[in-house]
Formats: sequence, C-alpha cells, structure tokens
Amino acid sequence: VDMIVQSLRSADSNVTDMVFTVASIDAEEARRVVEGISADIHASGVSIDNDVAKISIVGAGMLGNPGIASRMFGALSNAGINLEIISTSEISISCLIKGGSVKDAVNRIHDEFFPNEA
Repeated sequence: VDMIVQSLRSADSNVTDMVFTVASIDAEEARRVVEGISADIHASGVSIDNDVAKISIVGAGMLGNPGIASRMFGALSNAGINLEIISTSEISISCLIKGGSVKDAVNRIHDEFFPNEA
C-alpha cells in the first residue's frame, strides 16, 4: 500500500470510504484480499480504478514551505486536472490523477517551478 485515505462520505449517511493505492501488478491480489474481508468490515463494495497515476515533487524543506503545495495544486487546477488523492511527507508531495493527464500534469508542474528552462 502506497497512498491511503479514509473519509466520511457525509455525516448524514454515516458511510466511510477507504481508498488506497497499490502497484498495478498487485491490484487483483488486493481485490481478493479486500473482498475476502468485506463482510467483516461491512463494506458495501470493492472497486479498482486502473486508469490512475501518481505524480510527485520531491525536495528538502517541503514540510516547512506550504507555498510549494499551493503552487503545485494551482498549476494542476489551472490545467483542469483533478486531484483524486494527495499525500505529503517531509520531502515530497504526491497526487493521484487520471492516467491520461500525466504528460500534461508533469509539463504544468515543470513550467511552474522551472519557467525559464526550455
């Protein structure tokens, strides 16, 4: 498991969504494991989305500089790229996006942080 998010769908429904990522080669095994315990955890369903990709920016000082995340998210937003999941650490900011947006996302982030490079 690489990225993981748990969120309450709505206070009224009392439904919690759990989303996590694994390498594509492990997707079917992960499905089998989760389906095997789904009744025990009262899961209403299990689904896999293979059309996603993780993009990251990495560097020292990410944690102490919130402007970096803002610039990354702004560049992606301006390109109309939706962020499915966001994960951060002391040295990286990672986003899960639709697979078809990878090239555009990488170019937009590069242009944001290195505008004068060809």
